Amino acid sequence: MSVTWEQTGSDGLARTGTLSTPHGHIPTPAFMPVGTRGTVKTLDSGDLERAGADIVLANTYHLMLRPGADTVASLGELHGFMSWPGPILTDSGGYQVFSLEPEITEDGVAFRSTYDGSRVELTPERAVSVQEKLGSDIAMILDVLIGLPATREDTIAAMDRTLRWAERALAAKTRADRALWGIVQGGSDGDLRARSAAATAELGFDGFGIGGLSVGESEAARNRAIEAVVPELPVSAPRYVMGLGDTEGLLDCVARGVDMFDCVLPTRLARHGKVLSRSGDYSVKRAEWATSDRPLSDDCNCVACARYSRGYLRHLFATKEFLGPRLLSVHNLTYTLGLMSDIRAAINAGQFAAFHTAVVKKRSAGEAMS
Repeated sequence: MSVTWEQTGSDGLARTGTLSTPHGHIPTPAFMPVGTRGTVKTLDSGDLERAGADIVLANTYHLMLRPGADTVASLGELHGFMSWPGPILTDSGGYQVFSLEPEITEDGVAFRSTYDGSRVELTPERAVSVQEKLGSDIAMILDVLIGLPATREDTIAAMDRTLRWAERALAAKTRADRALWGIVQGGSDGDLRARSAAATAELGFDGFGIGGLSVGESEAARNRAIEAVVPELPVSAPRYVMGLGDTEGLLDCVARGVDMFDCVLPTRLARHGKVLSRSGDYSVKRAEWATSDRPLSDDCNCVACARYSRGYLRHLFATKEFLGPRLLSVHNLTYTLGLMSDIRAAINAGQFAAFHTAVVKKRSAGEAMS
């Protein structure tokens, strides 16, 4: 099965893609709500289930510092701690660590805790050990993140160190009942991306993250990087673009053979009053909604749309009531997870190209604002 598409992106450039890699991988897309500290902000596990979540992400960096991996382990590991029965993926904490400008050596990284300023050291081995204590179903290796743009020399150095750390992470793995995934680096250089993907695949990981994206690169650069990576990965292995969550980006990456995504975007935007919609995104805080009795979206069955009006939700934000961000978070996740479900259905029906075009066209029309 191979489905191709062609359309014009927001940058005015014509884009083409294929739904199958040269190795025949057909994606089964899933989106992971981000539960950084063991919770998706303002929501509980029941909210996530009703929104359609199958898997959630938790953050190793924050949980290892508070409350600590041993504490989480004593409370039933992450599944018991969060009361979440479904799969859980933990990142390695690398993104958060590298945003702190850590001391980086071949051994690992050292940084100051954002909680109490104490010195913390994290090695590839400790990253695996902490995640095994947390009990996540999927653990990610510690990688070396590099900001873009970057020189080729710096990109190669970060990529090669990530590969060496990947080998050490595999050697440190002790839990056969948990998966460990590698991470592909290489910046925006297609040749380096392909080289990193091939070398990481050769190590034999259970799945693969595509890291170092969603850090300010252009849409075209992101797509080129993914196009270089996917053909180098095993056809049966899931591939996961880390930190991506906008509608058009999700569609673009699925078209290039990506299976999984995570992002704080749906809930972060919700806390600021931004509504995601198939008819275009908009702010519920705008004055024109003060007396509107319309739901947030006419085609959504979440509790916010089923029970409350735009006028009421605008009132909640105007009065800074906690219920506003909670209801919009439920809606935005229901929208994003519903998009994933519809993408899967379109792929199975062989209609992804038409679905992709229709979603982008409808959102561009901005009907939600009318």
